[in-house]
Amino acid sequence: MSTTLHAKLGCIEIGLLLAVRKSTLSKHQRKWLSAFATIYCSRAFNISSLSKPKFTNTKIPRSPSYATLTVEPDNEFEIDQTTLTDLVKEKRLNQLRELGGVEEIASALKTDAEHGIHGYGDPQDIAKRVEAFGSNTYMKPPAKGFFHFVWEAFKDLTIIILLGCAALSLGLGIKVHGLKEGWIDGGSIFIAIILVISVSAVSNYRQNRQFDKLSKVSDNVQIEAVRGGRRQQISIFDIVVGEVICLKIGDQVPADGLFLDGHSLQVDESSMTGESDHVEINQTQNPFLFSGTKVADGYARMLVTSVGMNTTWGEMMSQISRDTNEQTPLQARLNKLTSSIGKVGLVVAFLVLIVLLVRYFTGNTQDENGNQEYNGSKTKVDDILNAVVEIVAAAVTIVVVAIPEGLPLAVTLTLAYSMKRMMVDKAMVRKLSACETMGSATVICTDKTGTLTMNEMKVTKFWLGEEPVAEEAFSSISPYVLNLIQEGVALNTTGSVYRPSTDSEIEISGSPTEKAILSWAVHGSKMDMQKVVKSCSILYVEAFNSQKKRSGVLMKRKADNNTIQAHWKGAAEMILAMCTSYYNASGLVINMDDNAKMRFEQIIQGMAASSLRCIAFAHKEIPAEEQVDERDHKALLKEDGMTLLGLAGLKDPCRPGVKEAVGDCQYAGVNVKMITGDNVFTAKAIATECGILKPNQDMFSGAVVEGVQFRNYTPEERMLKVEKICVMARSSPFDKLLMVQCLKQKGHVVAVTGDGTNDAPALKEADIGLSMGIQGTEVAKESSDIVIMDDNFASVATVLKWGRCVYNNIQKFIQFQLTVNVAALVINFVAAVSAGEVPLTAVQLLWVNLIMDTLGALALATEKPTKELMEKKPVGRTEPLITNIMWRNLLPQALYQIAILLTLQFRGKSIFGVDDKVKDTLIFNTFVLCQVFNEFNARKLEKKNVFKGIHTNKLFLGIIAVTILLQVVMVEFLKKFADTERLNWGQWGACIGIAAVSWPIGCVVKSIPVPEKPIFSYLKMKKHKKNSI
Repeated sequence: MSTTLHAKLGCIEIGLLLAVRKSTLSKHQRKWLSAFATIYCSRAFNISSLSKPKFTNTKIPRSPSYATLTVEPDNEFEIDQTTLTDLVKEKRLNQLRELGGVEEIASALKTDAEHGIHGYGDPQDIAKRVEAFGSNTYMKPPAKGFFHFVWEAFKDLTIIILLGCAALSLGLGIKVHGLKEGWIDGGSIFIAIILVISVSAVSNYRQNRQFDKLSKVSDNVQIEAVRGGRRQQISIFDIVVGEVICLKIGDQVPADGLFLDGHSLQVDESSMTGESDHVEINQTQNPFLFSGTKVADGYARMLVTSVGMNTTWGEMMSQISRDTNEQTPLQARLNKLTSSIGKVGLVVAFLVLIVLLVRYFTGNTQDENGNQEYNGSKTKVDDILNAVVEIVAAAVTIVVVAIPEGLPLAVTLTLAYSMKRMMVDKAMVRKLSACETMGSATVICTDKTGTLTMNEMKVTKFWLGEEPVAEEAFSSISPYVLNLIQEGVALNTTGSVYRPSTDSEIEISGSPTEKAILSWAVHGSKMDMQKVVKSCSILYVEAFNSQKKRSGVLMKRKADNNTIQAHWKGAAEMILAMCTSYYNASGLVINMDDNAKMRFEQIIQGMAASSLRCIAFAHKEIPAEEQVDERDHKALLKEDGMTLLGLAGLKDPCRPGVKEAVGDCQYAGVNVKMITGDNVFTAKAIATECGILKPNQDMFSGAVVEGVQFRNYTPEERMLKVEKICVMARSSPFDKLLMVQCLKQKGHVVAVTGDGTNDAPALKEADIGLSMGIQGTEVAKESSDIVIMDDNFASVATVLKWGRCVYNNIQKFIQFQLTVNVAALVINFVAAVSAGEVPLTAVQLLWVNLIMDTLGALALATEKPTKELMEKKPVGRTEPLITNIMWRNLLPQALYQIAILLTLQFRGKSIFGVDDKVKDTLIFNTFVLCQVFNEFNARKLEKKNVFKGIHTNKLFLGIIAVTILLQVVMVEFLKKFADTERLNWGQWGACIGIAAVSWPIGCVVKSIPVPEKPIFSYLKMKKHKKNSI
């Protein structure tokens, strides 16, 4: 039978199938089956048109008189990725309606809209979805390889000049002395250059890899999904098509999808469209949700339709490469310092070049045999070129030593090292500059809940009317009132209660506050949440946010469809202000006069003074005459005339160790302020417990204010009082922002903690924004510089310590580096001008450069934080990088090295009774050993005992050992390479003895007091006075 006939019969068979089953199918199912038949009939005819029979002598076998067409779809799902992608991207609302709405899309994706996918116990289901629709990951640009960093290092101008000199030296050397001896000078410089480049490239490559690892951690956001009826936290990378995702304020939408159900959902689509206005998402007009957008208000559940590269966000992200070359303010300052030192080095090198060239061409230089090197026209061109190349190489090498390339490397190393260590200490750095800025922080504005406290809430007190109700005494409450309380808890919440079976334990999810209230209602009042939710229908929801501090719900009972009920829940004094009556335990409604209101306020204050967070529940029945326009549900959810249902007190204990952490910060000169949304009595109790507030401080001294007070101050009053404030209660995110702005105007370096979406402006405004890793929303995390992974204030204190450590390590390295720079420049310049030769060769100077730049940076930039760091005052914004203490430490060391090495240069031969070659080796060896000993001095800028804690820094000891070992190899075994001569034991002892003197010098100079005012500020003052005259 021909292919066409097979196709026709197949189509007829499908047609019969449609005819037979149409009566049993729903309208939407008939549409899906019709589409299914059309696709596969057209596919069959396409195949038939391509397969034209070829007439050959082949014998055609007999075919049966019937045919069966088995249609096997490409995947198990009834909708393809292209349809889903276009549906959401193009916002095709009409097509969505034609396909039967979101529920039918969920059905086609084999998803239960209520219980989600079966992924919890069925990994095969997830694997099928990944295979059919892809995973929620983006194609990233390839990471920079090792050779990229090698090439970057090669592009350095001084390295290029040195390579040119090495090539000329190599060529001329081989031409003059032959390959066996001639390669040594040029080859030595080549090897030294390669060594310097390799170490630099390895350091930068490792740092880049470190950033990549950190970015993977920061991108791995936890999302709440429903799988098998259970709400659970999953990684954003594990989301698959068909997933049901729960969204709340502050969440980032993790994939493209459709709105399933929810209330008051508003989304910030500015990351996609650039429009700042929030977009309302609902089931009827706009159910389309896009990956990368942020939830600005409300809550909802969404059905995922596209993930990864099938989303617009995925396409955008795949084209963006993460910039790891962010330059911090400290790096910018160091680059200026490097540039200034480099200019001095260039001037010295140029003068040395001129002096050496003049001396050579005037015949004032001699070769190894004592003969005049340049003798006019008698000197060979090769010899002249060789001499000029050596002179240029010496001058260029002086530039290499003079330019402190190690400074940027030291910053990079110390930042990368501290980032890695801070990750272990539960702090993830998102912006490099925060590492160093945190060391200068003078004020920390911290949240209370979850930062100072455990964020493990539990309802410990409940008042119904004016009487406390014990958890075991719920049976004494009127059933009507108990039912209202249960409705208020079950319907006005973003949490959920799940019980897989009657035998298993109840699982409660949501924010700590929601979990505490739900747990209290389920276990205390024996609430059946599923039953309560099913017995009512929600009409409108006013979602909770940190400005309103309350949430409301409008609902109808299914048994009584005429009456509308309003429920409010939130901050106790705010809900109390909305109430005109209250229920007692018997179910009677009692009018709330001024005296009753005062008694309730006293109950709230009493609970707050016991460090309890107070939550109130209120209810109102909306009579039929008020239900004029039922569609305007928002107007029906009134905020007055409510009846108070009860007051709940939630205990959130202080974190262990938080008082010590606050004390450490205060001891370090950092002022800690608590900014909280809780009422003033709870705030005072917690602040006193944490040590932020002293027992004698109160509202009368100006140490405790409420947000509204602070807001209503005049700008002058705010600036006058802001530094005295220790606690700000009932604050809004705007109040927090206002405080940060005032403190910055006063010259403070401000660190702020925040977890909510509304904290984003304050986090951005602060010098250092610290978001919370557990409770923090994605919006808060993106606005912050550092994420505190465990939400603990003790980790904030650790970040402060690390910030100071970074700054201190860089100062140590600058002191060490400048000592070498000053000594090397002066020695080479004086020797070149007076004797016409440079005592340190190009290879030797490159070796010194490697020691002080790379190995020195590694040794000093990886020192761990010490307690001493927290004994100093914070470093101000304008304080110079090189302090008076550093000048005091480095100048005597540099002068000592210059004096000793110049003595060896001019009197070394007679003192030791050696020739020029051994004298130059003694100078080189003493110079290197001086740096090794001085590295110990640089460990402590102010303390005389430079060996304290040295056993804990194995890397430092290892680098010192490696440096000494390599120096021995250079002097004793690489004579031709390093242009050295072997030294005897006495000469080695002399070198070590001379170098070791730097220790007592370091100890003595640290006894010299220095003025606090920077030295250069006096010069500026004199200049200013001169100008004013």
